[in-house]
Amino acid sequence: MEYRYLGRSGLKVSTVTFGTMMFGGAGFFANAGTTTVEEAKRLLDVALDHGVNLLDTANVYSYGVSEEILGQALKGRRDRTLVATKVRMRMGDGPNETGLSRHHIIAQCEASLRRLGTDHIDLYQVHEWDGQTPLEETLEALDSLVRSGKVRYIGSSNYAGWQLMKALGVSERKGYQPFISQQIHYTLQAREAEYELLPIAEDSGVGVLVWSPLAGGLLSGKYRRGKQAPEGSRQLTAWDEPPVRDDDALYDIVEELVEIGDARGVSAAQVSLAWLLGRPGVSSLIVGARTEQQLVDNLAAADLQLTSDERERLDKVSAPPLIYPYWHHAKSASDRLGPHDIVPGEALRA
Repeated sequence: MEYRYLGRSGLKVSTVTFGTMMFGGAGFFANAGTTTVEEAKRLLDVALDHGVNLLDTANVYSYGVSEEILGQALKGRRDRTLVATKVRMRMGDGPNETGLSRHHIIAQCEASLRRLGTDHIDLYQVHEWDGQTPLEETLEALDSLVRSGKVRYIGSSNYAGWQLMKALGVSERKGYQPFISQQIHYTLQAREAEYELLPIAEDSGVGVLVWSPLAGGLLSGKYRRGKQAPEGSRQLTAWDEPPVRDDDALYDIVEELVEIGDARGVSAAQVSLAWLLGRPGVSSLIVGARTEQQLVDNLAAADLQLTSDERERLDKVSAPPLIYPYWHHAKSASDRLGPHDIVPGEALRA
C-alpha cells in the first residue's frame, strides 16, 4: 500500500480509504448496504491487513448507526487507524439540527465522539455547503475543535471551487486552521472536478479524497450495454447518485475498461480505480465494499500501474466537453498556461 501526504499537511494516508456508508443500513441507507458489527469487523480486518489506515464515515450515515458500528469494530485497534467523519446534514427535527452553525457543529462533534467511542476525530469534514451560516462562524467553530484536541484536521466535502477558495481565504485571514482536504466525486464517468477542484487542490495544497470512485458500481464492469444488471445492484434501487446523462457514453467507457482489464487479467473496477490514482492531486479513493471479495478486488488497484497507452485510451473515451472559459483557454492561451492549469480532457501540465 502506498501512502500519500494529505494536502499540505504532515498526515499520510493510504491511497485506498475504507468507507463505511454501508454499515447499519437504516432507512434510505439500506440501498448502500446493511453491514452488521460482525461483518464490519471482518471487512475491517481485511482492510487493515492490506495497509489501509484511513476510515471514512459520517454522522448522517444510517443516522448515527454507521459511526456506532465503526466504533465497535475498532475496539482494541483505534491507534492503528485514522478516523474521518462529517457534519452538516439534518440529524433531527429541530431548527438547529442541520447546517454548519457553531451550535450544530459542536453538538454533532460531541455526538460523533460518543458514537465512535473515541476521544478525537482525525479528520472532521463539513459534508456540504451551508449558504445561510456565515462562513466565519463555521470555520471558527472548526478551529476551536482543533485547538481543543477533539479534532486533529479539518476538510471540506462537495464544495464548489469558489466556496473552497473563499474558505481557504477566510482561514488564512483569520488565522484559523485551514481545510487540508476536499472529499469530492470524481470518476471516468464524471470528470467535472477537472474544471476547478483539481487545479485548486494542486495550487493550494488541498488533498483530494474521492467518494464513490466506481460511480456507484457503474464502472465495475457489471453494467454492460444491452445486458441486465445483476440482482441487488445499487443502480436498481432508489439510489440515483451519480446521475447518468448519457448512457452510450457510459457504456463506451465500460467497454474500454473491460477490454483493458481482460488484457491485464484484472477486473474493470481495478482499472477504473488505478486510472484515478494516477490523476494529479488525488490522495486516496474511498471504497465501500459489501463483501470481502469485492473489497480485496478494490484494494488490489493500489498496486496496479496502467501503461501510458492504457491511460490515453481511457482519457480519450471519457474526455468531458470544453466549457467556457476552457475552450477559450485551449484556443487562445495554451502558450501561457501555468503548472496547475488544466484543460478538461487533458492531463495537468507538469
